[in-house]
Amino acid sequence: MDEKNPLIRLKEIAAILRSENGCPWDKEQNFNSLKPYLIEEAYEVIDSIDSGNIDDFKEELGDLLYQIYAHSQIASEQSLFTVEDVAQGIVEKLIRRHPHVFGEESFNNSKEVKDRWEAIKKTEKSKKRSVLEGIPRNLPALTMAYRVQEKVSHVGFDWEKIDDAITKLEEELLEFKDAASSKNKEALKEEAGDILFSIVNVLRFQGIDPEDALRQSVNKFMRRFSYIENKSHEENKTLSEMSLQEMDRLWEESKNISDEK
Repeated sequence: MDEKNPLIRLKEIAAILRSENGCPWDKEQNFNSLKPYLIEEAYEVIDSIDSGNIDDFKEELGDLLYQIYAHSQIASEQSLFTVEDVAQGIVEKLIRRHPHVFGEESFNNSKEVKDRWEAIKKTEKSKKRSVLEGIPRNLPALTMAYRVQEKVSHVGFDWEKIDDAITKLEEELLEFKDAASSKNKEALKEEAGDILFSIVNVLRFQGIDPEDALRQSVNKFMRRFSYIENKSHEENKTLSEMSLQEMDRLWEESKNISDEK
């Protein structure tokens, strides 16, 4: 068994796979071609967290870690940076942005920590002209909305309390109803976006991740619909052969079963 540090071994493997005698597929990859895999691995990590399966979680973290090494290997080949440079960069950043841990500053709560984090970050990136710069444009829309709201809140552009955010949501719902009545698709699309943005704002006040909230509801729907499918198989029926009333009845059954668990 190879006793070498597995992180060192992983770096070697990333290099071997792209070497002259390595893997044809790996040798063809570049930063852009690997982007979908990087995103996919990140989502698989999230799935493993949600499933509660620790073995899967460990495995998926490994897959994500390899993506970092693969990108770093390509960068190293182009004399851009190495995986050690990546690690050194995050080490320095974490120390710099935690002066209450590695320095003399002290804070009373998480909000003060986050505000200081943003202040330090702004100083580091002083060339940026907007507090919104640095938010990835390819983030999932709900997460992007959350990050935008979080950023502007740090400079005081925010509702004073959650009740204000809820009132705004109610206003947007009324505007959505008006747009739906007009049958103007563009207006409806715009108002739907405003509702989603307002919902994210309400959730932010409670520290709830909107992606997690929606994912939880989607998973709940899928579990309940799977119950209907399983019951239809037991009755030797296809879903198209079942009436809406039958499916509604099974849907209610599935809710009761979920509540009992």
